[in-house]
Formats: sequence, C-alpha cells, structure tokens
Amino acid sequence: KLAIAGGKYDFSLFKIGGSTLPPLLNAIELYYVVELLQSETNQADVDAIAKIKSTYGITRNWQGDPCAPQDYVWQGLNCSYDSSASPIIISLNLSSSELTGQIISDIANLKSLVSLDLSNNNLSGSVPDFLSQLPSLKALNLSGNKLSGTIPVNLFERSQNGSLLLSISGNPELCPSSDSCKKKKKSIVVPIVASIAAFLVLVTAVAVIFCYFTGRSQVDKDIKSKDNYELQEPLDSKKWQFSYSEVLKITNNFEKVLGKGGFGTVYHGSLDDGTQVAVKMLSPSSIQGYKEFQAEVKLLLRVHHRNLTTLVGYCNEETNKGLIYEYMAYGNLEDYLSDTNSNTLNWATRLRIALEAAQGLEYLHNGCKLQIVHRDVKTTNILLNEKFQAKLADFGLSRIFPADGGTHVSTIVAGTPGYLDPEYYITNWLTDKSD
Repeated sequence: KLAIAGGKYDFSLFKIGGSTLPPLLNAIELYYVVELLQSETNQADVDAIAKIKSTYGITRNWQGDPCAPQDYVWQGLNCSYDSSASPIIISLNLSSSELTGQIISDIANLKSLVSLDLSNNNLSGSVPDFLSQLPSLKALNLSGNKLSGTIPVNLFERSQNGSLLLSISGNPELCPSSDSCKKKKKSIVVPIVASIAAFLVLVTAVAVIFCYFTGRSQVDKDIKSKDNYELQEPLDSKKWQFSYSEVLKITNNFEKVLGKGGFGTVYHGSLDDGTQVAVKMLSPSSIQGYKEFQAEVKLLLRVHHRNLTTLVGYCNEETNKGLIYEYMAYGNLEDYLSDTNSNTLNWATRLRIALEAAQGLEYLHNGCKLQIVHRDVKTTNILLNEKFQAKLADFGLSRIFPADGGTHVSTIVAGTPGYLDPEYYITNWLTDKSD
C-alpha cells in the first residue's frame, strides 16, 4: 500500500529478466479519504441498537454508524441532529421484521425514543414496564403480535390522558388493564352477538322482500338505462396489474392475516422496495363479487386524494382476484372506539379524524369529474395510517352519478345494516346526501 499526499504521479511496469510474458496489470484499488465533519452517534444509542440487532438477528443492511452520515442513516431509524451534541436515535421502526421472543430491555437504553413500532412480528410474553420509563415516547405500536397479560399501569394511564398513542390490536391474549381482563372472563358477548345477528337477519329479510316488490321495475329500468355507470368494461390497466405468483411473493404465501370482511381476507405484504401493503383477496364465497371488484379498481385508478386509500395495484388472474392497497398501520377507527382498545381518543383527535373523513367524502361528491357516492361509510371503512391520518376505504359499493348532472339514480339498496340512509332504504333513490 502506498499513501499519496497529492499531485501527479506516473507509474511504469517493466518486464524482469526471468519473465516470459510482458507486464500485466490485473487490478488497482484507489481510496479517497473523506473527512466527516458530523459527529458520531451517541455511544449509548450505538451500544443499544447493536444489541437489538444481534439479539433479534436483524438482516437489514445495518453497518457503520447508525445515524452518520445523515444521508445514510440505518433503515427504520430516525435521528435527531444537534451541532453541539452527538446524533441520537428518536424513532425505531421494526415492523414486519420477523422478530421473535420477548421485548428486550436494551430498547429502554434508547432514552430519546419518540416513536417505537414493533407491529406485525411474532413477539410474545408480556409488555415490559421499562417501556413506560422512556420519557419522550409519544407513539407505541405493538399490534399484530402474540403478547399477553396486561398493559403496564403507567403506559395505560399515558394512553388514557392522550400523551401516548398506543396500538395493541391483534394480540388476543393482551388486555388493556386488569379490570378489562376480568370483564373478558365474565363476558356475555356471545348471547348479545347472537341476538344482534338474529335481528340483522330479520331486518335483511324484510329489506329484500321490500326491495323486490317496490323496486323491481325501477331496477330493471336502471340496468338498461344509459345512466347505468357500473364499470363493466374489461380491466386493461396493465401498469397496476400483479400476477398471482407476485401476490404470493408479496404476502409470503399469505402468511399474516390483517382482517376479514365481506369481500374476503386482508393480508399483510411487502413489495420488493420494502414498501408495506395490505392485500385484499376476493373469496369465492364472498358476499360481494366481481362486479364490486371491478368497480373499486376502476374508481381508485381514476380518483386520488390524501383522505382516500391509495390503490397500489390489483390481481385479476382467472379465479384469483385481489386488491393491493397502501398499508394503514393503525387499522380502522372502530378499533379505537371499542372497549377492546386501551387508547381512548381525545376530543381534538376525534374532531380531526371526522374532518379528514369528511374531506374525503367532499372530494368524491364535488371534486371529481363525475360525482361519486360511497354508500358504505362506517367506522370500519375509515382507516388510519402511521401518522394517524384518516382515509376512506372500501369503494366496492360506490356508485358514479350520470355526467348530465343528475341528482339521483335508481339503484338496488346496498350497504351495511345500521348504517343505511333511511330515505334511500325506503325509496331506492340514491343521492350524495345518502352518505
């Protein structure tokens, strides 16, 4: 090795006396020393993140300094930079990283953490109390694991007073508090659900009979009408199309279930670039069908708004139909309005979510070239992303109004019992007010 201070240099190669071949240069390596003016990451944070990496066997390209240079910060980390001090780690995202075992105490050594996301892994055991000792922690996502027991009292209290955004959905054995665990054991949910189900069956039967006798002529006329804006033409947007084999790869053979609905099952997935997605596959026994699948694809390919879920792509291969959406890390609004979630939303958060959902609806009604009515607005169709931003979802039942400015269309009643507009239910006439 030769250290060169600078300037111009000439190199010559000569054949030696006993050589039978002329000089041959196989390779040359040149290194340029770059002086990094940025400070190294806080040593305590370096030690903690190194222990986390080794314990969980994280396979990401975590090499060198975690926070420096600033343009090459480790994947999943966010750091805070102060010219007068070393960089510190303030955010750690290990979602969908195949973590197993318990939540290790080394995480507590990242004293400046503001956000911690351990969702969609296989972590087990209890939620450790040391997480409540992180003074700056504002968001903690533990959803989609196998955690059990109760939430530490301090964490639960912080989630109740609004100082901590806590997500624990998808952990069947985890209770928000000891009181809720006792309630769980004494639950009378089954008879209540049975009663509600019987009532809904009765209501649905009455609705079907009513619609058959009062709306049949209107429906027949509507099907033949030019104002029928259901999207029947073949799907031809190849740019957004995924093959079924690609869907299997994205979901790792449908490994992790996020939820189930009338359309089918929703799975967690990851694209080649690491982007997380939700994959909704149409079930052969789905109460919705190919018509709704077409409608949702066509609508989302033409409609884009910050408060509407984004369609990443779709699969339309023989009997395999699926929709690929952006991943909404904090699930749906219903989870945060039920007794099963410890995170009570404060008034300001509730108002913001309501406003964002309304902005999505307003865009459908007035911002599109063709007016669109959602027809199924409910808390399970209002999703929350990693920034807790609300977005409307599930457009399979949506209807597009005629381009001639008509204010209503005749249509078969569709939607969720309990959320249907009574006037629409009685008259079969759909307007933007129905939402």
